[in-house]
Amino acid sequence: MDYRKNKRREEKKLVALLSVIAAVFLTGFKLLVGLLTGSLGIISEALHSGLDLVAAAITYISVRVSDKPADFDHHYGHGKIENLSAFIETILLFITCGWIIYEAVSRLATGKFEIEVNLWSYIVVVSSIIIDFTRSRALYRAAKKHNSQALEADALHFSTDIWSSAVVLLGILCAQFGFHIADPIAALGVAVIVLAVSFRLGKRAVDILMDKSPKDTRDKVNSILAGIEGILRYHALKIRTAGPYTFIELNIHVDPKLTIDEAHELSHKVENEIKNNIGECEIHIHAEPEKEDVD
Repeated sequence: MDYRKNKRREEKKLVALLSVIAAVFLTGFKLLVGLLTGSLGIISEALHSGLDLVAAAITYISVRVSDKPADFDHHYGHGKIENLSAFIETILLFITCGWIIYEAVSRLATGKFEIEVNLWSYIVVVSSIIIDFTRSRALYRAAKKHNSQALEADALHFSTDIWSSAVVLLGILCAQFGFHIADPIAALGVAVIVLAVSFRLGKRAVDILMDKSPKDTRDKVNSILAGIEGILRYHALKIRTAGPYTFIELNIHVDPKLTIDEAHELSHKVENEIKNNIGECEIHIHAEPEKEDVD
């Protein structure tokens, strides 16, 4: 068990570290080309990648901390640091979008959007799309394998870069043929994409930080309980998540003629069925005898 946990921890740290390295390269490359060409689209992409770098660094730190076991002060472990990191990433993205929108609108208002388009403009954008595609796929695989919301948020950042880079590429192509106004418009396109993704990230992070019961997990648990013989009814089902972990509590009603051992065995069966379908979770089940109706 310890070997599997250590292996999982090392895999998560490795994929998060590779994302940091990729973000460093992309940020520096885009910023250099953006400054040389004067392209607001590429500069906005550089700032977006810079925020991705910060987000990737936060993700790396969070996955290192989230797998620490529960202790005296943290009874439910440290998993929520992944959700906190996703919330911080959302705030950073909103700040970046504000700057991009301000600069794009200013250029459109003043008419100062002449840029220099050269081979490097295309190289940096195409390279970004290739790297972002590779990293997002690797992160999504790791996020799904380890049920890591921090890695999923990082994957979402990189996949967003693919679309925003495509928008910038379109702006560069238009500028190549004299339509320079396409560059600030492309920057606005980047901002819109990032804002949409930021809202999705932020809402999910806030829901988890506020202990909102995940509907998919709740439906799955209800389906499992409905199919287990011996449970007469159940109530007080509570589900919360913290990073890659799920915590479930419920009361089940059983036949009052069951012995303590039989009721205990039924509780174990329920626990095993849920764990086999949910994954990384802790379950607390209280079994109580079903009272007969009194006329």
